[in-house]
Amino acid sequence: MQTFQKPLTAEEEFYYLTQSKNGDLNARNLLVEHNLRLVAHIVKKYNSYERDMEDLISTGIIGLIKAINTYDLSKGNKLGTYASRCIENELLMLLRQERKSSREVSLYEPIGSDKEGNEINLIDVMESTTEDILDQMITENHISSIYRLLDSTLTPREQEIIILRYGLHNKKPITQRDVAQKMGISRSYVSRIEKRALEKLRNRLEEG
Repeated sequence: MQTFQKPLTAEEEFYYLTQSKNGDLNARNLLVEHNLRLVAHIVKKYNSYERDMEDLISTGIIGLIKAINTYDLSKGNKLGTYASRCIENELLMLLRQERKSSREVSLYEPIGSDKEGNEINLIDVMESTTEDILDQMITENHISSIYRLLDSTLTPREQEIIILRYGLHNKKPITQRDVAQKMGISRSYVSRIEKRALEKLRNRLEEG
């Protein structure tokens, strides 16, 4: 059963928020760890059998990190209140395309199977049209920094997946399913590598 760190006291939260604003990554990570219960609580509202719980949790954590990074200490509001909105926003961005028409269409709706008998979902054959994590990075940072960090931060396999997924070096972006077929690995493995690579890039960018 998942266990969570106890919530911080108001004094502890203020202290670590201050340290995080001053560039202390350990303080930021501690704030994330002590607010994972909040992420799990909010994610429960969006969880269903056709959705990947891991994806929802990862998206919720991205919202939590954004909340910590942008929280204004002078406002006097609780971090939890502000973070809840940020987490909800990230989840809604992820799920907003589930309504493709007047009826609900799930991105995880089975549409067939591959030659190995693995289920293929709608999301596997769609190009992403929502603003993704790397797009945000490129918007907020000079593109040359992204290319520099690819070589210095990622393994060769991570680099290849990020380049293929997001169309870097003037390539056309492709789906996780297409990347998996091209590299001879499973889509879920591609997803895990992609998430790990994006987190590495995010951490390096935040370190300056």
